[in-house]
Amino acid sequence: MAEKIFGWVLLVAGVLIIGWTLYSSFNIFTGKAETPAFFEMPAEEIETPAAKGKVPATPEELQEEMGKMISEQLKGFLPTDTVPKMLNLVVWSMLVGLLIFGGGQIAGLGIKLTKK
Repeated sequence: MAEKIFGWVLLVAGVLIIGWTLYSSFNIFTGKAETPAFFEMPAEEIETPAAKGKVPATPEELQEEMGKMISEQLKGFLPTDTVPKMLNLVVWSMLVGLLIFGGGQIAGLGIKLTKK
């Protein structure tokens, strides 16, 4: 009798793990919840001599200024927070797969115990 009760507990626990995981993923992918932040991109401020009102005098300063201008233009094509968001979604998806697999194993063990 104790095995059947424990089997039902395991079955319910496995189904709850799977259900919570799917509900959390649905909320994340529909934008109702934030993605867990596994990776974060540090915010960096680019301060150029031209922004200070200073004209670059040496070729090194001019080259540095051009590099900063190019990086600013590239941000228009690929925003800086895109890569960390994609990495966070990939890690979340792997974690979801692991939780669903584990919940299935726990529920399967519960089914085996209820059949005895």
